[in-house]
Amino acid sequence: MVINQMEWNSFRDRVALITGSSRGIGSAIARKFARSGADVIVNYRKAGGKSQAQGELLCKEIEEMGRRSFLIQADISAKESVRSLFKEIRERCGRLDFLILNAAKAPFKPLENLLERELRQLVETNYLGNIFCVQEALPLLEKTEGKVVFISSLGSRFYNPAYPLGSMKAAMESVLRDLAESLSGMKISVNGVCGGIVRTDSFKVLRQYWEEIDQMPEELFVEPDEIADAALFLCDPASRGIRGQTIVVDRGLSNRLYRPIPKR
Repeated sequence: MVINQMEWNSFRDRVALITGSSRGIGSAIARKFARSGADVIVNYRKAGGKSQAQGELLCKEIEEMGRRSFLIQADISAKESVRSLFKEIRERCGRLDFLILNAAKAPFKPLENLLERELRQLVETNYLGNIFCVQEALPLLEKTEGKVVFISSLGSRFYNPAYPLGSMKAAMESVLRDLAESLSGMKISVNGVCGGIVRTDSFKVLRQYWEEIDQMPEELFVEPDEIADAALFLCDPASRGIRGQTIVVDRGLSNRLYRPIPKR
């Protein structure tokens, strides 16, 4: 891949935490920040699994770019785990410039069929967990006049019977709007990126509940790097005029509400 020289060094000596970044969109964001000169904290939820192994490989890749990387396990749904995550960040990095809220976890089935434990998981990981991260990050971000970027999805705006996560994404888009105002006095920027359909591990499950998705033209699928580019932009001084907004990166898919999608 040809790397734009402008990516290099613009974030040199800055530190970025990307939650849920051992794979998928999160890992693309981690690589993008590393290429821009930032040291990167790679977070994963469960020790000993596939995510940890992928996180170790990602950190090695980032270090080969000449940047520091830190692989830290933490389940953001648990406040104590989030406290430990930020304690380790303070001890190992001493600063934080960019908080990218990417971690998500939810079953793929209708809201009305969710068990109580699934509903609690939905809220605890995708709503409370993100707010826990912001709360713990504030002292560090205030010192650096840092940036917070939440990674949302089109499920926040459009109905999908098998995507209860969409309601939490919508809630967080409201939260980031409110945080943008309440944290403006600390000069902390808060914005979001609403991504279209990306072929991640979750996509393999989603297609089981959404048969028509296989009829979608190739050009409407979003690449993880496109989400990462938007996240990077929202952390760049060039985005200084944007506050409390969620930028849609979907290759125009959401514009087609009344326009039939041609079959391949």
